[in-house]
Amino acid sequence: MVPLKRVALVTGASRGIGKAIALRLGQVSDITVVGSSTTESGAKSITQYLQMAGIEGQGIVLDIGEPDSIEEALAEMTKTAGIPAMLINNAGITSDNLFLRMNIEEWSKVIDTNLTGTYRLIHACIRSMIKQRFGRIVNLSSVVGVTGNSGQANYAASKAGIIGLSKSLGRELASRGITVNVVAPGFIDTDMTRTLSEEQQAKLLEQIPMGRMGQPEEVAHMVAFLVSSEAAYITGETFHVNGGMYMN
Repeated sequence: MVPLKRVALVTGASRGIGKAIALRLGQVSDITVVGSSTTESGAKSITQYLQMAGIEGQGIVLDIGEPDSIEEALAEMTKTAGIPAMLINNAGITSDNLFLRMNIEEWSKVIDTNLTGTYRLIHACIRSMIKQRFGRIVNLSSVVGVTGNSGQANYAASKAGIIGLSKSLGRELASRGITVNVVAPGFIDTDMTRTLSEEQQAKLLEQIPMGRMGQPEEVAHMVAFLVSSEAAYITGETFHVNGGMYMN
């Protein structure tokens, strides 16, 4: 029998979009939130902000680029919260460089973390979802996964791969009550974009019909919809949250 409270695992939840997702899902009465960070301090900060918001949940240490870390984190979750019925793959890295100058280490690290790490975590969680005949998987891609971006061949390839992976899994898992969808944010107002110069930000805004950056909460609302019962008949889709920067 499916438990009354389902566990949602949100990776990369110490700040930015991941934090907004964890807080938004925590507002749903039947969800226990577990947020991950690659560091102990990050995991503690997740536990603290969840507690301050009155949300049932905790932070854990998890590095999606390390198979052992995934195994250890899921073992801890099973003991303290439960096996994930909802998985939000938000964690990722960048290592930007023009392709001509990009070495194999820069390429491999981004692909292995963003794409292979997503594969590893889904693969580790999927059996329990199949057994329960319920699962919600939401993978975070990016606008550059569909448009490309100079200096980000590795990142764009990893995010495009996530879209292809999600479509394939959507077909494979639909009959088991599991949905797999993608949310592809555009330029969102986070710590990373705030480090850009005024000139760089102005150039970005010229590409966005709405004339502003998105808020992390606007991405989080889309994720919350996709894990809800209202989205039970949606799978294999990519939802673009980018202010009109890319229209499919």
